[in-house]
Amino acid sequence: MLTFIANKGVRMHFFKKVIFLLIVLIKGNTFLFSQPIYNNCFESLELCPNTTFSLNNIGANKTLCPNCEDDFIFCFTSNNSIWLKFRTNAIGGDVQINFSNLVFETGLNQDNELQATVYSSPAPCQGTSYVQLGNCVSNATGNFTLTVLALDPDTEYYIIVNGDKTGVGITKAAECTFDLMITGAGINRANPSISIAAASQDVCKNEVVQISSEVLNCPDSTNYLWYINGELVATTTDHTFQTTSLTTGDVVSVSNTCYELCRQTVTASTSPFNVYSFVVDAGLDVEISVGETTPLNGVTSATQFTWSPPLLVSNPNILNPVAVPTETTIYTLTATENNCTLSDEMVVTFIQELTIPTTFSPNNDKINDVWEIVGIENFPNNFLRIYDRWGQEVFQKTGYTYEKAWNGEIKGKELASGVYFYVLELKDPEKQIKKGSVTVIR
Repeated sequence: MLTFIANKGVRMHFFKKVIFLLIVLIKGNTFLFSQPIYNNCFESLELCPNTTFSLNNIGANKTLCPNCEDDFIFCFTSNNSIWLKFRTNAIGGDVQINFSNLVFETGLNQDNELQATVYSSPAPCQGTSYVQLGNCVSNATGNFTLTVLALDPDTEYYIIVNGDKTGVGITKAAECTFDLMITGAGINRANPSISIAAASQDVCKNEVVQISSEVLNCPDSTNYLWYINGELVATTTDHTFQTTSLTTGDVVSVSNTCYELCRQTVTASTSPFNVYSFVVDAGLDVEISVGETTPLNGVTSATQFTWSPPLLVSNPNILNPVAVPTETTIYTLTATENNCTLSDEMVVTFIQELTIPTTFSPNNDKINDVWEIVGIENFPNNFLRIYDRWGQEVFQKTGYTYEKAWNGEIKGKELASGVYFYVLELKDPEKQIKKGSVTVIR
């Protein structure tokens, strides 16, 4: 709810602004306007070619003062005027403005004739500068056309439309809704188009495919929108697009919009891609301990293949070599068929057995100053508790590592030399729990 406490003049100004709000509804190739904000010459409605605009002069007024916008005399004088404008193309020429579907308001003592003409204005919206062009209509009750010939290129022109207010007993100017379309060689614009191309429609799986596009006759173009099978996958300012995710049958499309006024969307699509693929499987990941080896179980339909890193397998040119890693290693099987190269990876995880020392000497000589459990990093979810000989907990840590290792203290105070007892939960799938003792030597 709005509450108004301003004076009458402010309220009227507010309501006029509300009345002149522009409501635009787009249906097909028709622009529907209600409550004409284009009642003001400086807010003239710009027209684009071959597009139907549904307009009206209902509620429009006139501004009369020396050299104001309505200070003109054509084949008619101003009443409730509305203002339209258009710009000719780079060539210029003839233009026709077609008025149709005139529907007049039928108020008491109200006129029912429409008036219109085209003019140029070296000083826009200054009435004494207007130069009337083409024919002038002062009493239209049905469809009519304004025709202007040999207009200059790339020049802005204006159209004035208002209702007649003449005749015996007429006290109110005509108000009318109507459709308008502007056509002709002087305003027609080239139809924009867009193309799309890839180097080949036959590609390999996971191959980097670059797709390019070109727009023609497309001023004010926007970003390129790229689609795969109708789903938006990228927006670019550049005319190229790259992807590695194509599969057989995929269709790539691109769209762009042209012209700032009455935008046109142009689209293009590739034919379906043929994506060549074949079987390459490096096998399942495995875990091994220190000193162990493991066979690799590769599978491929290709006749050319190799394993890498080659120095860490018994033979890189067979599908089932023996892996001999010294640490956790990623093995890659790469195969080539029909000029396409594909690869697959597997991981051999090097599991180092836990080594839990039974003593350490926290005497700050930088040798064995903390209780280091070798291999604990392979069990990151571990939970460690340490007790003294009376069962009192002196240390606790979740995720015990060398960086978080016990230094023989409790809350910053040194513990006495002696035997302490630990419970280490590894939190691994086997739910291992290791118990034992460690001696602190000072």
